[in-house]
Amino acid sequence: MRPSKDIGRLIEIMAALRAPDTGCPWDVEQDFSTIAPYTIEEAYEVADAIQRGDLDDLRDELGDLLLQVVYHARMAEEIGEFAFGDVVEAVTTKMIRRHPHVFGDEKARSAGMAKGMWEKIKSEEKAEKRAARIARGLDPEDHGKGYLDSVPVALPALTRALKLQEKAARVGFDWGEAAPILDKIEEEIGELREALHKGDTASIKDEFGDMLFALVNLGRHLELDSEAALAGTNDKFRTRFHHVERALAQAGRSLDEATLEEMEALWQQAKGKA
Repeated sequence: MRPSKDIGRLIEIMAALRAPDTGCPWDVEQDFSTIAPYTIEEAYEVADAIQRGDLDDLRDELGDLLLQVVYHARMAEEIGEFAFGDVVEAVTTKMIRRHPHVFGDEKARSAGMAKGMWEKIKSEEKAEKRAARIARGLDPEDHGKGYLDSVPVALPALTRALKLQEKAARVGFDWGEAAPILDKIEEEIGELREALHKGDTASIKDEFGDMLFALVNLGRHLELDSEAALAGTNDKFRTRFHHVERALAQAGRSLDEATLEEMEALWQQAKGKA
C-alpha cells in the first residue's frame, strides 16, 4: 500500500483498517459514538492551525479531518446505509442547489440576497427531509419537536448558547438593545452571590450557567463572538503567565518555589508590557 493524492487510496486504507480479520484491532472495534469525539477534536485542531497561521500543520490537520469523514462513511457502508461517494454526492447536490445565482439562472446582486436565497432553499430542503423521514417510519423532526431543537447539542456550550439566542431572536424573542442585558448580568451575579452564601452546590452551578448565558447574549448584541473573545483572553493569559515563568527561570527559581506575591508582581509587569 503506497501513499497517493487520490482519495480512493484513503478509502482503501480505511477499508483495510476496518477489515474484521486482518485490520487494526482498535479500528475494528470503533463505532460512530466512539469516533465522534475524535472528529470534534480534529476540527478544533484545524481551527488551531489556522489561528497560528501554520499552513504546514493546516495541510496535515485537514487530512486528519478528512480521515474522520472517511471513517464515518466506511462504518455507514458496513451497515448498508451509505458510502463515501454518497456523502460527496449529497454535499455537491446541496452546494449546487443552494447557489442558483452561481450554477443557475438566478442573480444575486449582494451577499444579503445570496444569503436570502440560501435560507429559502434550506427551508425547502428541511421540508423534503421531513417527508423522507416520515416515509422511512422515523420521527419527522431531525432533533426533536421544538423550535430550538435543530441547534446541535454537541456544539461548544458558548457557541450553542449563541445559536439558541440567534434562533430565538428570529421570532422576536430578544432584547431590543444591549443596555438591559447588563442589568440582567448584574441580577444573575446577585443570584450567584446568594447561592454561594447558602452553599447550595446545585444552585451555584445553575446561577453560574445563567450568568454565562447572559454574557453570551451581551456579546451577541455587541456583535462580538464569545468564543473568539474568550480565545483572545486565553492567549493573553498564556502569554502573561509565560512571562512570569521566564522571569522566575532567569532568577533561578521555579513556579513551585515562587510565592503568590512574587508571581503577582511579575504578572503586573507582564500586563504593563502588553
